[in-house]
Amino acid sequence: MILFERSAAPAVRSGEFEVASRRIAARAFPYAGEVGPSRFRFDPVERRFLSRAADGTVLAGPHEAGVWRTALLRGPSGPVLVGPCSTGEEIHGAYLAAAEGARSSGRAVYLLDPEPSGLPEKPGAVFTALFVRFPGLEASNSALEAALARGIPSGWIFPFVPGWTAEPDAAEDLVASAAAVGASFLAPLPLADDGQSRRLAVEAASAAAPERAEGFFERVHHGGSPAELRQARNRLREACAREGLDPVPPRPVGLHEPAANAAAAARLEEKAQQSSENEHRAALLHAAARWIDESGRDLAPIAREGNLPKVFPFGAELAREAEEALLIGAP
Repeated sequence: MILFERSAAPAVRSGEFEVASRRIAARAFPYAGEVGPSRFRFDPVERRFLSRAADGTVLAGPHEAGVWRTALLRGPSGPVLVGPCSTGEEIHGAYLAAAEGARSSGRAVYLLDPEPSGLPEKPGAVFTALFVRFPGLEASNSALEAALARGIPSGWIFPFVPGWTAEPDAAEDLVASAAAVGASFLAPLPLADDGQSRRLAVEAASAAAPERAEGFFERVHHGGSPAELRQARNRLREACAREGLDPVPPRPVGLHEPAANAAAAARLEEKAQQSSENEHRAALLHAAARWIDESGRDLAPIAREGNLPKVFPFGAELAREAEEALLIGAP
């Protein structure tokens, strides 16, 4: 049994985070407590599995959008991630309140695992919906279908685990399933690089496929060399391309955000993903995307005048990348 307690204070964490290769500057937690019907949950920001209890208490946040808006107006500029949701959303309404509060704060918003009752009625371009999937997860596609029906770009993200979801058959199954339900993207997320995350990944994989449990420990802990994972990602990328699935979610555009700025930040984030093996370049690209988010002004006119390199503090090469994206993204 899941019990709910109401909290008057919104739970918001500000900082520098990443979800599916996209930068986020704040995270709103409408519900707190690892309780639910599925034994494991995968958190796409922490990039680790979390063990869940079938019974317990979940803390539900405020159901007033204005309270969330006030909390989200603080902290650094940039997109916000809301979620995950809870099966109690239809009664408690904390997720929808957080989503509406994030929208009215002017930020771009990623919705993590929303329930149908947690979806905004008039979303516009402000939202992108992310649904976590992996073998053994008990999940319905009704929320994804409802999000697509409301015009919210929606797709799947999943833990990319050597010996399990990174294997060719598992990846092909995920690609086919994502395409079948109408997802627009399928984004793999590597595990956090520590022993605890690998241990819980072994438990989750073993629960999903008990007949293969013996081999999971060795493959998850000691398999998946950089070369193997690179090949697996390339295979996945090719399979996604065949089905018309993007490898990263689209970046939404906040109500108070210039569309060209959002397009430029998105392009730099995508370049960072492509440069993931070059950590210095990837970090520089993410820093440049943050600079655009925090600039506080429409950069397209500066780009049209050819003056962006004069104010862009990350070198001529990245200035050219950003300038091109600003000109393409400008209305």
